[in-house]
Amino acid sequence: MRQNDIYLSPTGIIDSDHPLIIDWAEKITEGAADDPVEKAVKLYYAVRDGIRYNPYLPFFLPEHYRASNVLKSGQGFCITKASLLCALGRVCNIPTRVGFATVRNHIATRQLIDHLGKDVIVYHGFMEFYLEDVWVKATPAFNSEICRRHGVSPLEFNGREDSIFHPYSLEGKNFMEYLEYHGTYADIPLEDIVAATEKAYGRTRVRKWINALEKSSGEPIPNFDKEDVL
Repeated sequence: MRQNDIYLSPTGIIDSDHPLIIDWAEKITEGAADDPVEKAVKLYYAVRDGIRYNPYLPFFLPEHYRASNVLKSGQGFCITKASLLCALGRVCNIPTRVGFATVRNHIATRQLIDHLGKDVIVYHGFMEFYLEDVWVKATPAFNSEICRRHGVSPLEFNGREDSIFHPYSLEGKNFMEYLEYHGTYADIPLEDIVAATEKAYGRTRVRKWINALEKSSGEPIPNFDKEDVL
């Protein structure tokens, strides 16, 4: 197996062989030059703004992260949007992988901080494209509308420079602080994510989230778009 074959292959979660994923990737990159960088940029913006950010979605089963399910639902949080972007990249024969970091979000909603019990997000997900012989970070989590509400610039991506969260808002306030990186993976490490979530926020709190999501048939209960921005 060649070095990057593992980052080109479909998995049970990053299902780049799913017809819906293949079809959307082809539509997004239609008319693009045969240039992986140009294709990666088009894919990034399609996921950033085409999939609405929602931090309250289910997170405890493989299907919650499956790229085709994210595309069907039209919404996702940081890891699930990264999963979708990875799948789209693999359709276009671009090696992709997911990466994780713990971040402190200085600009959040009051309701989200109350929900988590703190302003730290463990296993925040981004992804990386292998372009022009280097791995380049891309962070498609926040769509433009969310960024405008929170007073931060939407993250741009040119395929050659890392695209990670801004440290400051447009008003110069602290925005996102990277505390620790947790490595990169060819697939979504579900057990690691759930274990880290329970450790950070407490098993009792996390089990309460899961029970509420199961009772609501997996539908998110809060509406992030209407919450109070701090």
